[in-house]
Amino acid sequence: MARQRATELQLSENELVVTRDELDSLKDQIFVLHCAVIDARTDLEAGKHTKDSLLEIIQWLLDAADPVTTASLLPSVIRP
Repeated sequence: MARQRATELQLSENELVVTRDELDSLKDQIFVLHCAVIDARTDLEAGKHTKDSLLEIIQWLLDAADPVTTASLLPSVIRP
């Protein structure tokens, strides 16, 4: 069904229809990850760290990365 509708809309294999909400959500998730990376770099440049402080930095990065790594851009049903 999706492939047939893509043909009707003359979309190439390299084009994808995504809802604005899906795109906005992904952009938000990427922004959070970007901020976490900046925070981690800043914290790491501050000097010596304990094991706990390094674990906290890593956990913050992983928490920010998880939504991005599990995001899916499956083709949406294209309605006429």
